[in-house]
Amino acid sequence: MDASALGLRARRLERLRAPTVTALAPARLIAAGGRTRRAEALAEFIGGRVIRGSSGTVVEVERSGSLPLARMALTRLPDPVDPERPLVCLDTETTGLGTAAGTVPFMVGLGLWDGARFSVRQLILPDHADEPALLERLAEAIPADAWLVTYNGRSFDWPLLQSRYRLHGHGSPAHAGHLDLLPLARQVWRHRLSDARLATVESGVAGVERTGDLPGAAIPERYFRFLRTGQGELLADVVRHNRQDIASLARLLRVLADGLGSCSQEGGEQSSLSGATFGAMHPGDLCGLGRAYVRRGRLAEALDCFDAAAARGASLVPARDPWAVPLHERLVMDRARVLARLGRPMEAALAWAALAEGGGRISGLAWIQ
Repeated sequence: MDASALGLRARRLERLRAPTVTALAPARLIAAGGRTRRAEALAEFIGGRVIRGSSGTVVEVERSGSLPLARMALTRLPDPVDPERPLVCLDTETTGLGTAAGTVPFMVGLGLWDGARFSVRQLILPDHADEPALLERLAEAIPADAWLVTYNGRSFDWPLLQSRYRLHGHGSPAHAGHLDLLPLARQVWRHRLSDARLATVESGVAGVERTGDLPGAAIPERYFRFLRTGQGELLADVVRHNRQDIASLARLLRVLADGLGSCSQEGGEQSSLSGATFGAMHPGDLCGLGRAYVRRGRLAEALDCFDAAAARGASLVPARDPWAVPLHERLVMDRARVLARLGRPMEAALAWAALAEGGGRISGLAWIQ
């Protein structure tokens, strides 16, 4: 190849490279300006504020209202909550359902009590590049001695946040404990609910019906459209959905606290609920709560629950599933097993005998005990 051809090729390569180099800085400025306008538009539409820092920009919105909670009653849960710790309800909205690197939590809602007042604080990501700012703000908002309250948060929300902190080279926020209400909801309320979705539990247990709620499956696409268009109104329904989820966690905690809150113990402080009375708890809820105690080896508390359920007419509760073992038969069986484990074989034998003579669906099992 002669010198003229080499020179021509060099000039062509230079022309190809030059626009990329000279346009790089302006492109960054344009992108930064777009993120700023997007954040401002969102904050204005949802009534929030833009928080700028060295690591990026976050949109924050806060609402509060009265929601008293009998915190001491939460010490009686199968997984006890320390009432002296700050309770932090947490829920995320994400770009997908996985916990891999491609899933981004673009909104994190936090609910905290100050006396009887409950505040919901939401942190929103105006652009992927601002994620370090959101994570930094979140770490500041969660007290180091907090007790997290989530719904499937042990399996999804918290592992996802931990992975995002690791991705950015930071440790996740410290906390004292974590109460995931999903397993407890399945154990205590499954007998009267069609499924364990948060909205279903909220409706069936707390009596709160959502109207106009955005389906969770539609949330990622709303965020992607917001990134493309910068239209803040696209996230208004997502903000409302997340706020309702946080409020639902608080309501379910209060339902549990109200049910356990009237427990009275005789003879001072004891490890069990011996002689306890339970607020307005449904007999089926008491059966589920008793089984939750059994799983944790707390047999005295479990027996109290089963006795209270029997006294409240568990035999009168209709089965939601006609093919399921009736509630009162399951109750007698669970109670007999607990009595045997507590070293009370005669009482256990009487319980099995009563079940066998009743001729129910599991009477055959009772005969062989």
